[in-house]
Amino acid sequence: MQVNVCAADRLLRIIVGVALIGWGVYAQNWWGAIGVIPLITGLVGVCPAYKLLGISTCKVKQQ
Repeated sequence: MQVNVCAADRLLRIIVGVALIGWGVYAQNWWGAIGVIPLITGLVGVCPAYKLLGISTCKVKQQ
């Protein structure tokens, strides 16, 4: 898999993911589980939605 998420985007996704998970734990509901999606995409560096739309926020040469 080719990375399609830049460093700033990855950091923002990780922060949002952790915040959503924390909010879900604090509020004791399952909506915080949505935070897993941005957390995983931030840690891995690949966003499936970006891949489907042909978007890349990082400056990597396409081969």
